[in-house]
Amino acid sequence: MTHNTPLSPRPLRHLSEVHRRVLTAAQLRSHGVTSAELTEQCRPGGPWQSLLPNVILLHPGPPTSEEWLHGALLYAARESAPGVPSQPTAEDPHRPAYAEAVITGLAALTLHGFASAPPLLSLDHVDVLVPRMRRLRSAGYVRVLRTPSLPTPRTVTGLPVAPVPRALADAVAELTDAGAVRRLLTEAVRAGHCEPASVVRELTVAKLLNRPHVVDAVDSLLAEGRAIAEDRLYRMVREYGLPDPVWNVDLRLPGGPHLGGVDAYWPEQAVAVELDTRAPRQDEDALWSEYARKREHLERLGITVVYITPKKLRVSLEQQAAVVRTALMASGDRDPAAYVVVLPR
Repeated sequence: MTHNTPLSPRPLRHLSEVHRRVLTAAQLRSHGVTSAELTEQCRPGGPWQSLLPNVILLHPGPPTSEEWLHGALLYAARESAPGVPSQPTAEDPHRPAYAEAVITGLAALTLHGFASAPPLLSLDHVDVLVPRMRRLRSAGYVRVLRTPSLPTPRTVTGLPVAPVPRALADAVAELTDAGAVRRLLTEAVRAGHCEPASVVRELTVAKLLNRPHVVDAVDSLLAEGRAIAEDRLYRMVREYGLPDPVWNVDLRLPGGPHLGGVDAYWPEQAVAVELDTRAPRQDEDALWSEYARKREHLERLGITVVYITPKKLRVSLEQQAAVVRTALMASGDRDPAAYVVVLPR
């Protein structure tokens, strides 16, 4: 096996070709390349080069972005059992090629399509998640991050990539630029990559919410997420022909206590919609208890409360419209609700 001519860079969608351009020393030996031949091929000025420890680039030019990532995964992946191929084959093209290795951090966000993430080859390292018990050190441009449990990866251009919330948390952990953190978190929600709650959950697990610039960015993230959810709620009412509600109002008993605010209310049917935009922070249990108390109080007064999450509005708008329509239609079969005062919020 010789590759004496540099291969031209190819876009990431052509990732399958990289399996012939970057191989481990063990894979080369399995193809009949002896240690002496490998040393000769990788000599200074030779046709091959060492990309990482025991990872060989089979041409003399600089690596492309796909070769760079593939090499990082080959370095971090657990070696296959003897006689078991570690690369996809023609007979089994979908077989996982990278055992126990997942790209995360800024490189993962770039692969997910974040415009605010830097180009791959401008990064000085690529973060790779591996199980905590693996005995593997960071080397070259690969930074090894150990984790108690690997996240279920998304396949992006054939590579195992951490889901956006986890990749964000790992990227934010190393960023000190408040503007960069805010741009990444805002794009995650604005571009529909994920919901704010899932991001805050990962940031909480990573113990990053004690950093002031992260807290400020999270506040902006939550405000952005709520604004987007409200826009989708307006669109749901408009596009699916629901009667117009009164928007963003407070409910209270005449001369009595405040019952709480709701995002939409249909007074004639006594149906309320509230967006569940709770962020999973340390006070989540207390906040949920407050939600539950308000809902129980309103329902005792004969008011139906429909809770909708931003994610449901994003992925199943028609289904959520059907839920609200059913609640409105069912109002005629219920006892009349108590009279409540409706005030702008």
